[in-house]
Amino acid sequence: QVQLVESGGGLVQTGGSLRLSCAASGMRFRINTMGWYRQAAGKQRELVAIITSFGSTNYADSVKGRFAISRDNAKNTVYLQMNSLQPEDTAVYYCNAESIVAHYWGQGTQVTVSS
Repeated sequence: QVQLVESGGGLVQTGGSLRLSCAASGMRFRINTMGWYRQAAGKQRELVAIITSFGSTNYADSVKGRFAISRDNAKNTVYLQMNSLQPEDTAVYYCNAESIVAHYWGQGTQVTVSS
């Protein structure tokens, strides 16, 4: 019943920008934190950015100043604006949403940054 639908991934050149979107639906309880994680080939999944329902944010050091997370609480949607993209940002990006009772993941969207 719970579904996270992601969009916005793709191929971009170094220095370019992408905007990821993720809409959550089917949750029985209010969504608290939403965010984005990424997993590069051969590496573990890591936090990119999270945002609470109150607007508090947290970013990985590697993306601070380049990425911006935002959300629309009414639509249960989270966004990730990615600027100044670098090849090291290449990864599968996963949407995340959590309520007080569960934690959910999207299927992931590929972001590839060419040199």
